[in-house]
Amino acid sequence: MAITLKINGEEKSVEAPPDMPLLWAIRDMLGMTGTKFGCGVASCGACTVHVDGEPTRSCQAQVGDLEGAEITTIEGLNSDVAAAVQSAWADLDVVQCGYCQSGQIMSAVGLLSENAKPTDEDIDSYMWGNVCRCATYTRIRAAIHEASKRMEA
Repeated sequence: MAITLKINGEEKSVEAPPDMPLLWAIRDMLGMTGTKFGCGVASCGACTVHVDGEPTRSCQAQVGDLEGAEITTIEGLNSDVAAAVQSAWADLDVVQCGYCQSGQIMSAVGLLSENAKPTDEDIDSYMWGNVCRCATYTRIRAAIHEASKRMEA
């Protein structure tokens, strides 16, 4: 069945059953591998994308439910908030293995889009469920605070 998805501002047609997880359509059918498979049960956050501006676990979102939705992957981030987050991530050397980072960044952009001046508690609460195998949580929090400052400038 052909399903049309709007991903990163472009309409993409995929031949997929409506219950296929968005993650597999993005990675396997469209070749965008920045979104990672981690757990398959929406517990780790590695597969986070934005659906209509909201961080969403793509391993649990079904393509048949997403026709007409605005889907943004890590490859399509292009807002001022995203630029602040990505530059802070690089400057503070957040990444170790990098596996979780696209999901972490997608969630951080979601947080700062809703709350430009988060507290540590806000960050911990919003980012909960984004697992980092390397435990770079203090660097992630620091980068979110730095991105917040950069958004002011």
